[in-house]
Amino acid sequence: MKYLLLHCVDGPMDAKPEEFDPGEWVREMHERRVRVVGERLEPTEEAATVRVRDGERLVTAGPHVQTREWIAGFDLIECADLDEAVEIAGKHPMAKIGMVEVRPVWMLE
Repeated sequence: MKYLLLHCVDGPMDAKPEEFDPGEWVREMHERRVRVVGERLEPTEEAATVRVRDGERLVTAGPHVQTREWIAGFDLIECADLDEAVEIAGKHPMAKIGMVEVRPVWMLE
């Protein structure tokens, strides 16, 4: 089963880079053969939200919701079940300074 890990923080990170360096976590997940892909994301100021209403494309600068929290990065993992996904998310450094949301990927059959 695939799970998306959304790495979230309360605004710009003020932690020291070594506190959220995922290098060791990435190596361990590659060794376990569960990590499919993952990346950091640019700040929310670089985002755009796109909607189509009545055939017209509407583009808004920034994220789609007004909140203090923003998504700083993501990982796509493949593991046996939600319990294993939660265990993996708990090992990510972002869980210590922000939060990691674990979302099952909707698989069409």
